[in-house]
Amino acid sequence: MEAASFDTEESFDVDDASCLSQQNPGNNSPAKRQNKEIKETKITIQINCVTFPLPSVTPDQPEQQLLKPNEWSYCDYFWTDKKDPQGTPSVGGFEVLLQKQLKGKQMQKEMAEFVRERIKIEDEYSKNLSKLSQSPLAAQEEGTLGEAWAQLKRSCHDEAEVHLKFSNKLQCEVEKPLLTFRDNFKKELKKYDHHIIDLRKQLASRYAGVEKARKALADRQKDLEVKTQQLDIKHMNKHEEDIKKARRKSTQAGDDLMHNVDLYNRAQSKWFEEMVTTSLELERLEVERVEMIRQNLRQYTTLRHETDMFNQSTVEPVDQLLQSVDPAKDRELWVQEHKTGELRPVDMDI
Repeated sequence: MEAASFDTEESFDVDDASCLSQQNPGNNSPAKRQNKEIKETKITIQINCVTFPLPSVTPDQPEQQLLKPNEWSYCDYFWTDKKDPQGTPSVGGFEVLLQKQLKGKQMQKEMAEFVRERIKIEDEYSKNLSKLSQSPLAAQEEGTLGEAWAQLKRSCHDEAEVHLKFSNKLQCEVEKPLLTFRDNFKKELKKYDHHIIDLRKQLASRYAGVEKARKALADRQKDLEVKTQQLDIKHMNKHEEDIKKARRKSTQAGDDLMHNVDLYNRAQSKWFEEMVTTSLELERLEVERVEMIRQNLRQYTTLRHETDMFNQSTVEPVDQLLQSVDPAKDRELWVQEHKTGELRPVDMDI
């Protein structure tokens, strides 16, 4: 028996700006285009209570057009359920989108943990540099070389301050935003999930009603056919009354089927509309997440460049003093301070 195709024209009214802004509100809008395609597609198939058109096999059956062409939008590619290769129950397309969002949230958390580890390393490095700068090693070096050595030790202290500031900025400007961005993100996703699941359950219930009504109609039609074939001239009046009664029941069953199909189509239209709206919302949230992380990582690289620049400034005085190191001058200064006498020995006279 040919499956009934659905018509969403009366109840489908998606007005998402990003989806429809490039379309005219008339016959060329995605909603109208979807309705037109569904009407023109006569052969359908039901998969997990959702009705889909079969692929076109003749030129007069046009393929469906994407709602957002050339954008790889979520609202165009997650309508069917995904089969699990291990044989577990299939996963809905919307669930795949939710898992993508949850994975993104986890990746964001792990990035924050990575930055936290970097902060710990910077803190420890700063402490060790500060401690090293106070070391008494080679403190007795003298002259221009001694001055350069003392400046090198001071540069360690200055570099320790640079890394400590870098650590503090990483915490405030990179780690904290990563941790606090959408603290309630998981709750938001659950809200979307429950809403779509409820609509899908309603759709399954309506589909069951259609199948029940379809079976009832088949039974009534069969009963009418049997009674018509059993027509007996001797009991013409009684058989005609039975046939009329069977025909009324068959007509009523047909009306019930049409009513249930209408309820099903309305439920599917509502699910379709919410799927489009919610998938576009998840798409927007994912764009926001990626942009936020990109900005924070750029801030990380900016702080690194600043740290390198400040570190360079701490060693510039050392470079200047090293250029002034003069062994001859050091010898002169040392001799002047530590000389014991200028008279040299001479031969003894008899």
